[in-house]
Amino acid sequence: MIVGAGECGARAAFALRERGFAGSIHLVGSEPHHPYERPPLSKATLIDDGDPVPTTVADEAAFAERSIEFIADTTVIAIDRSAATVRLDDGRSLPYDRLLLATGASARSLPIPGGEHALLLRTFDDAQLLRQRLTGGGDRRRVVIVGAGFIGLEVAASARQLGCDVTVLEMAPRALARAVPAEITDVLVQRHLDEGVDIRFDVRTTGIERDGDGFRVLIADDDKPFAADIVVAGVGASPNVALAADAGLDCDNGIVVDGHLQTSDPAVYAAGDCCIARHGLFDGRLIRLESWRNAYDQADVAAANMIGETEAHTAVPWFWSDQYDLGLQLAGLFDAASTTCTRRRPDGVSVLFGLDDDGRLVAVAAVGTGAAVAKDVRVAEKMIAARRHPAVEDLIDPDTNLKTLLRGT
Repeated sequence: MIVGAGECGARAAFALRERGFAGSIHLVGSEPHHPYERPPLSKATLIDDGDPVPTTVADEAAFAERSIEFIADTTVIAIDRSAATVRLDDGRSLPYDRLLLATGASARSLPIPGGEHALLLRTFDDAQLLRQRLTGGGDRRRVVIVGAGFIGLEVAASARQLGCDVTVLEMAPRALARAVPAEITDVLVQRHLDEGVDIRFDVRTTGIERDGDGFRVLIADDDKPFAADIVVAGVGASPNVALAADAGLDCDNGIVVDGHLQTSDPAVYAAGDCCIARHGLFDGRLIRLESWRNAYDQADVAAANMIGETEAHTAVPWFWSDQYDLGLQLAGLFDAASTTCTRRRPDGVSVLFGLDDDGRLVAVAAVGTGAAVAKDVRVAEKMIAARRHPAVEDLIDPDTNLKTLLRGT
């Protein structure tokens, strides 16, 4: 039984078949759509010509071919661990031998007066509504985005490409402060400024008020509100843990799982955005990751262990973002690094490396145009997985081929 039909849940279902599991598989999703990719929602879904459609990862034929029963538009409302069943909102109860929770996360609403006026972006239906607002109305649309995280900046880029006037309000002193080093985010922020986006840092949004057909966005310590036709909240996501918590499973900023993605109940696993897992590559730290790659990687590990294998979760965290013609890639965790160094390539791309106290490479990030950023990040990702201790002088020298360092110690 797999609860949650996003990319993680769908991938786990197919991985079970690929690993030879011949028993029944139920995949239950609360949305009416077939499983689809979420990264396009803040990009192509908003700006591409024609009517948007979900970028599906599996259709009815694929499920039928692999004998996977996909149950759409249905919510699991309770888990009975003693009876090993789940209860659906249509009244049915279904049994399980192994249960995977891939319930994902939900976009956070703004906890301020009038916060309900801000649009959220997490689902395809959210993206359709936002697209309609961005492209409708005839006049040049004024968009205020609260939050300069990945979603906030990606929506800002898309809205600007649609010709909207865009303002981004961020409470922190810089963008992407939790995940990406300032040297990298500065490149993105400058590009937004060059494109005409008004980005304000150290700004606390205190309320949203109706103003005719539009809104006034209020901020602290300033008597001049921001006028907007559309307000978007990009203040992160919260893991969907209510189902697990109600069933008595350990939860703490996510469903707590071990290095094999097993919960406090040996018959129940969790993977993807909803779980906080002990990561074998980072000394067993409890880490919750929100990314397409992590959902895919953890789905494979969970599927293996649900059928009796003993596969550890050790995949290198990897993130990406496209804004305008810039691409950002990041592998590893910069909060595990104590020092950083930079390789400045002849093509203008800067690659930032992070090393821990022992000199082990634990993170890399780069931003640039086209596919340029992928080259060194891909090799460095393999170095992180191999626990390499490269010399700083080799990392910063653009004439040193990183592949030679990968083969080193």
